Amino acid sequence: MELPFRAVAEYDLRAADVAFVSKARWDEVNDGYLFGPPELVIEIVSPSNTKSQLREYAALCLANGCKEFWTIDHKARTVMVTNKNGQSVKYSTGMDVPTKLLGTASLAVDQIFS
Repeated sequence: MELPFRAVAEYDLRAADVAFVSKARWDEVNDGYLFGPPELVIEIVSPSNTKSQLREYAALCLANGCKEFWTIDHKARTVMVTNKNGQSVKYSTGMDVPTKLLGTASLAVDQIFS
């Protein structure tokens, strides 16, 4: 289920393909959407996405409170993780994505695509 949110009050409503939100923030949801981006936004690349759009979306989320922005590319079978400092790491099959934000040690890329 997509999670609607407004990264900033004056921006249009967005929807994360997949997201993680702390319970405290979830309890503050008003009018059916979250104010500010989720702590983790996961965007699944589709044919309509351009690299430029994805970079802008990540920058918007990360500049307004998102801690990590994941871009999942099914075709390339990769997961790009960008943190709030703008640093990106690409993970591919056979690798594990650290998931400290979710409280677990890691998630195998192969599990994401299985």
